[in-house]
Amino acid sequence: AEETRQRVLQVIDELNYQPSAIARSLIHQRSLTIGVVTAGLKYDGPSRTLSGITQAAEELGYTLLLKELSAFHTNDVQPLLSSLLERRVDGILWAAPEVGDNRAWLEDWLDELPVPLIFMTMEPRGDLPIVSVDNYAGGRMATEHLLAQGYRHIGHLSGPLTWWEARQRLAGWRDALLAAGIPETELYTAEGNWSSASGERAIAQLLSIYPEMDAVFVGNDQMALSVLQTTCRHGIRVPDSLAAVGFDGLPESAHFWPPLTTVYQDLRNLGGTAVKELVQAIEAGRQDQSAFEPKSVVLSPELIVRESSGATKAC
Repeated sequence: AEETRQRVLQVIDELNYQPSAIARSLIHQRSLTIGVVTAGLKYDGPSRTLSGITQAAEELGYTLLLKELSAFHTNDVQPLLSSLLERRVDGILWAAPEVGDNRAWLEDWLDELPVPLIFMTMEPRGDLPIVSVDNYAGGRMATEHLLAQGYRHIGHLSGPLTWWEARQRLAGWRDALLAAGIPETELYTAEGNWSSASGERAIAQLLSIYPEMDAVFVGNDQMALSVLQTTCRHGIRVPDSLAAVGFDGLPESAHFWPPLTTVYQDLRNLGGTAVKELVQAIEAGRQDQSAFEPKSVVLSPELIVRESSGATKAC
C-alpha cells in the first residue's frame, strides 16, 4: 500500500539505511560484479581501455573488481583467478594484451571456469569470445595511404614483435607493399618497445640501413614522436623528405609538429563493447548455458590524416 511504502521510505531516510549488496547477491545468486584483469595501467592504452570498461559497467549496473598482472608476459594467473571466483564475480574480462605465450594457462583453466570469460586484444580463435581492434587493417590502411601520396620506399618501425598487435600491424604494412608491387627485398623494418626512447633508437637504425626511405609507418604514436624529433635533428624535413604515419590516435598527436597522421583505435569503445558482450554472455548463461556461442568482435580503426603524411600542407 502506498501509505505503508511512504512510512518505510521515511524510516529508511531517518536511519540512513543502506541495503547489503552481499545479502542481495546471496538471495539472487548473482553479485552484479565483473572481474577485470589488466596489465600496464601506467600506460595510455590500458588506462583508456579501462575507462571505457568502467563507463559501460556503470551504465549496465555492474561494479568492477580489478586485478592487475605483475607483467604483460606472466602466466602465473591461478591466485588471481581464484581470488576473483572466491568473490563470486558474474564474469571475467581479460583486458591484458596477448604477449608471447601469456595465454598458455588457458589449456588448464578454460574448461574449469564457472563464469563467462571474454578476452581482448588477442588472436581470434573459434573456441573463445574475443573483442579486439583490427590491427592488420590499420597497418594496411596506413601504408596504402602513404602509397596513395606517391611514396614508394616505406619503412616500418614496429612495436615489440612478441606482441600480437605489433605483428598484425607489421603484417598489414608488409601485405600492402607487396600488393603494390614492392619486392620483398625492399621491405625494411626496425623494432622498438612502444616507448619514445626506443623510437629514437629504432628510427636511427632504420635510416642507416634504408637511406632511400621516403616514408615510414610507425607502430604507435609515442614512437612516432621520436621519429619527428630525430629527423628534425638530422635536418630531415617531415613530410618533405620523409612522411610519417603513427598508430593509436593519441589526443596529443594533433599537437606534434608537424601534426601526425595516425590510425585511431577507439580504446574506450573497445572496453565498452567488451563489457556489453560479457553481460550478454552472463545473461545467456543464466537462462541456458548452451545458448551462448563464442564469437569474435573486431572493431575497425580510422585513419586521421594530418600534415605529417604529406596529404595536407602545414602552416
